[in-house]
Amino acid sequence: MKTTFKLLSLALAALLVTLPGISVAQSLATGLVELREVELSYPAEAVVEAVRQATLTAQLQGRVIEARVDAGSRVRAGEVLMRIDEREAAQVQAGTQAQLANARAGFERSKSLLAQKFISQAAVDKAEADFKAASASAGQAGIATGYANVTAPFAGVVAQRHTEQGELASPGKPLLTVFDPKSLRVVANIPQHKLAEVRQLLRARVEFPETGKWVDALRVEVLPTADSQTHVVRARVYLPDHLEGVLPGMFVRAHFMIAKARKLLVPAAAVLRRGELTGVYVMDDKALPHLRQVRLGESLAGGNIEVLAGLAAGEKVALDPVKAGIALKQTK
Repeated sequence: MKTTFKLLSLALAALLVTLPGISVAQSLATGLVELREVELSYPAEAVVEAVRQATLTAQLQGRVIEARVDAGSRVRAGEVLMRIDEREAAQVQAGTQAQLANARAGFERSKSLLAQKFISQAAVDKAEADFKAASASAGQAGIATGYANVTAPFAGVVAQRHTEQGELASPGKPLLTVFDPKSLRVVANIPQHKLAEVRQLLRARVEFPETGKWVDALRVEVLPTADSQTHVVRARVYLPDHLEGVLPGMFVRAHFMIAKARKLLVPAAAVLRRGELTGVYVMDDKALPHLRQVRLGESLAGGNIEVLAGLAAGEKVALDPVKAGIALKQTK
């Protein structure tokens, strides 16, 4: 039985070699080398950022007694994210109220002494200024006690938690950073010598190099000022809402459209790279693949690459180079 199976296997292998028409070559998917009009672009390295992002800071002094969310948590508008112990703030308020009472009494006493001509008007003016300063301090302390609960300003995702539970919070200290994942944009720098070309069309596509994904921008906004040291202008490229897998801080390329031209294109899937060699498997009249070295230009939207040399319009190429290499070996 084993001998029969072995003989059948050898016969099948010999058949595949001698009859390439029924080999792997027949099942190869192919693409066409085309001469098409494409948009020329100026590529610029860019970073994704959130259109709506807020860093929440403490408004009073006290220890963080509860941190309800962490980085990655989704939050609702108005949701309590962190709680601060307001007892220390209450003590500060009590102290300012005492200072206010003393300042008020001092001001009233000064006015009485002025009426009796025991003190000057300057002394009364100083007492009044002290009273107003104490009133302002007491008012601020009263407002601060209402900020013990730190809430989300809008629905979104927590990007970072800057302060941990048990740490001391003080006015102005960052607590949490929240962003809205629905609205994202890309920021890039454009050198001043390219500014006029970019402003002609104000259109762009965004390339995600890791996934090979391209996205058409909703709009392009060029800021009205240039950096005095680098002489570049910041551009904002707005992305469609609800893009899956796109996060603030990601590296991307923004391709700003500047003109149109006819170029020879080959599908990116057909390109085989081995060290310094770049080639494609071209299909002949018998539907058999042959490796040919090519020189390529820039990657373009739609999964195509510009061909500079090695191919002609109308030729067919294998879209799976690995499978094409196996088929080529079978025909030898």
